[in-house]
Amino acid sequence: MSRIKKKFRKFTANVLDLPKDVIFDLPRITMIGNMQLYVENHKGVIQFTSDTLTLKLDVGKLEIIGKDLVIRAILTEEVFIEGVVEDVKYIQ
Repeated sequence: MSRIKKKFRKFTANVLDLPKDVIFDLPRITMIGNMQLYVENHKGVIQFTSDTLTLKLDVGKLEIIGKDLVIRAILTEEVFIEGVVEDVKYIQ
């Protein structure tokens, strides 16, 4: 994304009081304890095992590491995971 576009989007978000995750297409992560994880604005599943889930993002990847991970629901840009979440990494 060009520098001018980023500045314009940031300005627009501030003026219209919009959440930055909407304007910049950033992931929104909601975690309930270490047992449930809800991720919005992902671009697809790269890898999934019972110990690792890697999601493609607009910029970079999101890696969730844990035990007994299960995808309870997956939609176009949303995923709901249950299990024992031990680590969440954002990789650019």
